[in-house]
Amino acid sequence: MRKTLLSVAVAIPLFLLLMVLVYHLPPVYDRLAWRVDNLRTQIKYALNPPEAQVFVPQGGLTGQPAMSPTPSPTYTFTATVPPQGPSATPSPSATATLTPTSLPPTVKLKGVKYEDQHGRFNYCGPSNLSMALTFWGWKGNRDQVGNAIKPEIDDKNVMPYEMAEFAESSAGLAAVVRVGGDLQLVKTLVANGFPVLLEKGTFLTDLAGDYSWMGHYQLVTGYDEAESVLIVQDTYVGPDHPMPFEEIIDGWRAFDYLYIVVYPPEGEAQVQAILGARWDETTSEQIAAQEASDEIYGLTGRAQFFAWFNRGTSLMLLQDYNGAAQAYDQAFAVYPSIPEEERPWRMMWYQTGPYFAYFYSGRYYDVIDLATRTLNSMSKPVLEESFYWRAMAKAALGDTAGAIEDYRTSLNLHPGFEASLYQLQLLGVKP
Repeated sequence: MRKTLLSVAVAIPLFLLLMVLVYHLPPVYDRLAWRVDNLRTQIKYALNPPEAQVFVPQGGLTGQPAMSPTPSPTYTFTATVPPQGPSATPSPSATATLTPTSLPPTVKLKGVKYEDQHGRFNYCGPSNLSMALTFWGWKGNRDQVGNAIKPEIDDKNVMPYEMAEFAESSAGLAAVVRVGGDLQLVKTLVANGFPVLLEKGTFLTDLAGDYSWMGHYQLVTGYDEAESVLIVQDTYVGPDHPMPFEEIIDGWRAFDYLYIVVYPPEGEAQVQAILGARWDETTSEQIAAQEASDEIYGLTGRAQFFAWFNRGTSLMLLQDYNGAAQAYDQAFAVYPSIPEEERPWRMMWYQTGPYFAYFYSGRYYDVIDLATRTLNSMSKPVLEESFYWRAMAKAALGDTAGAIEDYRTSLNLHPGFEASLYQLQLLGVKP
């Protein structure tokens, strides 16, 4: 009897260990991980609904701002019309620059190899970037992109700058990231043979089975003026998906009208001519700040929250950190008025502007509180940026040990994350 009990006592741990090892085999993990994450998410969100949580900034300086704030910008945009050229059939090798008044009524670019995001967690970033790269002849796929810019499979987001860096360093292409875009600009780029990546908000069914707001990338490869739609490659819905202009604007607003253009280096002069004044990064940010300001008082609810948030983001990019912090405060003040089922509670999964603004305004406790709430809103805390900014605030408040722990956690999630490596180097600590 004792031998039987001993055998069972030994067999159970060995069986469990074997199951863990089998679970982490790539073919098994890819099939089952989403189910495990789904169950964990459902349990956590049932106990602590993230849409019910509200962040309330405390304000007040806890130290000297790290950078001197600049005055809030005001800017009146005068469009720079690109040089007029002959019309051409849109293609990757198109050289003509079409003016806004000479755009064809319908454009559908060919040459995009469609890739979905299915079977991978939050993979719209790698899948969309892969499509943008293959349009220009790159021979890779979404997994090659994901392995480089999304090393943690559970990571919820890929930042635009990470996508641009990959295009430049790994695909031999150039990329420009700007805020403050509009439909006319997107159509002009597409008509000249340049697909455009948009970062947008949308409502999709999440792992918990809820229909809720989340961030989403889409690649624009065409438009139809008669139908008032853009043609997008949607990694969740399918290829050549028509989206009404109004729906594009409503979703795009959530990300300060951010867009990414990938192009071959020899196409830079043409992209620069199309962007006009927006080619200058500072001017682009000033335009976006003014656009957000113009929208704020004509909107309500979730749309007004986005407009205030966009003003904060644009001012943050212009290094007006106090002005940005005040705009983010207004956004978070609007947030509780949004019906819970409509709240964009994942906002901080995708954007880090408030961390910059609050940190460089000396509001370190707001940084810590916002980062902690953001991490707690996830089924698994896997945002390296939130750990990084919480570490920065802890370090500023003298909690060096807590900062080191958070820096190291961010590196576990994203090996080689340069921002955390640099801060640990300054502290004289090994990763």
